[in-house]
Amino acid sequence: MRVCRMSRRGGVRYTAGTMKPRKLVKEMEGIAAAYCVMDGKKFRLKDFDPGDTGGVKSKKVAQSLLEGSGVMLAEMQEKLYAQDVWALLLIFQGMDAAGKDGAIKHVMSGINPQGCDVYAFKAPTNEELEHDFLWREHKVMPSRGKIGIFNRSYYEEVLVVRVHPHLLKAEKLADELVTKHIWQERYEDINAFERFLTHNGVVIRKFFLHVSKEEQKKRFLERLSDSKKNWKFSMDDIKERKFWDDYQEAYEEMVQNTATKRAPWYVVPADNKWYGRLVVASAIIEALNGLDLAFPDVDKEKKKELEAIREALLKGKD
Repeated sequence: MRVCRMSRRGGVRYTAGTMKPRKLVKEMEGIAAAYCVMDGKKFRLKDFDPGDTGGVKSKKVAQSLLEGSGVMLAEMQEKLYAQDVWALLLIFQGMDAAGKDGAIKHVMSGINPQGCDVYAFKAPTNEELEHDFLWREHKVMPSRGKIGIFNRSYYEEVLVVRVHPHLLKAEKLADELVTKHIWQERYEDINAFERFLTHNGVVIRKFFLHVSKEEQKKRFLERLSDSKKNWKFSMDDIKERKFWDDYQEAYEEMVQNTATKRAPWYVVPADNKWYGRLVVASAIIEALNGLDLAFPDVDKEKKKELEAIREALLKGKD
């Protein structure tokens, strides 16, 4: 299994149009590599521009590449399901209005629903608070052959809970467990958990949709102006916006402490939704392409059985 390359790309110009699968994969891998973080030691959020569009010249070009990736992704998913060896876990994190829902909807639109499960993790329930902070995600991990999508995840425990540490009280932890080292301990727990998953055939790709404060404000105003989007808005969104700097610091430390070769973070520029979705699709294509997916061959006995079925059907009168 291959892992993403750590590189930054500049000056590349992509063109729309029909591409051969191999060329399209290469294009997608190049896009994804620019935003892939496998070692967070030197990661700084300020080095990533939320308005970046790489070398993609326009929304039209991005949509053309995204359409091509959709066809390829559907084919790869079918092989993933048939091979029944690997599972793919996609984790989406980001500020309110960063575009998590839209990215999931548009990138995965061509996927067979039977091979994909989506879970949105909101504030934990009373039952969930009676367990460890990884429990609710662990019990819904994708099985072999399937794609699991987490819209928010256990990373909320080092994001919203860190920004609002009073939430720890609801988790019923003993006082001696809530020390100044608790966040570092949770990073270690998450890394160990993800290492365990990858050792058991779960391929992990994590996406931080990096949106600017100005773009978030613009999207909030659009939701208020559009009656069809009013339902998405609540005063809690505005309240959380007041903690913007605290969240940015928490996201930076999250990537610094949990980006690994086997479970890399993609810091997705999210100010332009059309480009952010392309980056997400590119990373998924890169991940699946590294698994050497193929339809399984049937053994001799199975081939004989299939041939007998064929003959029976041909001889039948109805």
